[in-house]
Amino acid sequence: MSDIDAPRLRRAFGRAAVGYDAVAALQREVASRLLEQLVALGKREPERVLDLGCGPGGAAQAMHRQWPQAHVLAVDFALPMLRRIDIGRQQWWRPARRALQPVCADVAALPFVEASADLLFSSLCLQWVADLPHALAGFRRVLRPGGLLLFSTFGPGTLVELREAFAQADAGDPVTPFAQIQQVGDALQSAGFRDPVLHRDRFTLTYPDVTTLMRELRALGANNARTDRRRGLMGKARMQRVVDAYERLRRDGALPSTWEVIYAQAFAPQPGQPIRDDDGEIARVPLDAIPIRRRGQ
Repeated sequence: MSDIDAPRLRRAFGRAAVGYDAVAALQREVASRLLEQLVALGKREPERVLDLGCGPGGAAQAMHRQWPQAHVLAVDFALPMLRRIDIGRQQWWRPARRALQPVCADVAALPFVEASADLLFSSLCLQWVADLPHALAGFRRVLRPGGLLLFSTFGPGTLVELREAFAQADAGDPVTPFAQIQQVGDALQSAGFRDPVLHRDRFTLTYPDVTTLMRELRALGANNARTDRRRGLMGKARMQRVVDAYERLRRDGALPSTWEVIYAQAFAPQPGQPIRDDDGEIARVPLDAIPIRRRGQ
C-alpha cells in the first residue's frame, strides 16, 4: 500500500494519451506476453472480458478479435485514453459480432455487479493502485466462480538505476514504489484466489542520456504520484548530480534502465470460500507455497 495522488495520476495519463503509443514499446511487449499466456491456457471462449487499465486499448482489441462474440469492456480511468480506442461497430453482415465497449472507471472500485465477468485481464496497471489487496478483493467480487484473473505489474527492480542516481544526488525518489512479488502473491491469497502462479521478467532498455529517459517516462504518464513526493522544480545543480551519478553506468555509449515485470494468474474460488481465516485475520500463505516460475522453465 502507498498513498497515491489519484487525480494527479489521472491527469498524467490523460495528457499522455496522444503520444503514448509512440513510446510504449515495452508496454506492448508485456501485453503481448500476457496474451500469449492467455492463449496457452486454452480456456473456452468467455462471455464477458474486462481489460482493466486498458490505456489506448491494444490488448482489448486483440481479445475482441480473438473472441468476436464475447462482450469485451475496455476499462480505464483516463477518458482521453479511451478516446484513442477504435471500438468498431456491429455491422449488418456480422450480426453476432459485438462492439468493443469502453468504460471510464477506476480499477480499484469496479462498477460491475458481482460474478459478472469470466476473464479479468490487466497489463501494467496495478502498480498505480494504492491498495492492492483491496483492488484484488474487488476483482474477486466481479469474477464468476472459476473465472480467470491474469495480470502484469511492475516490480521494485524497475528503474533501479534512476532511483539510485536520485538517491546519490539527495533528490528524493522519482518513481512511485512498486510491490514485491511476495506481496503480490500474498495479496492474491488474501483475496481468496485459488491456484495462483507468478513469474517475472527483467528487461533492460538503453537510452542516450538521462533526459531522454525522463522525457519518455512523462510521455508514458509514469509520473511520481506519491502524495509525499518532493514538490517544486529541481534545481540545475541537483539535476546535474543526478546526471553525473547515472553517467557512471554508461556502457557502449548508452545508459541502461532495468524494468522488472511480475506476471500473475489465478482463478476465482467457488461461492462461499472465505477470504479470512477462523480468527478473523487475513489468511497468509508463505511464498514457497505459491508456484513461481521463471520464463524458460
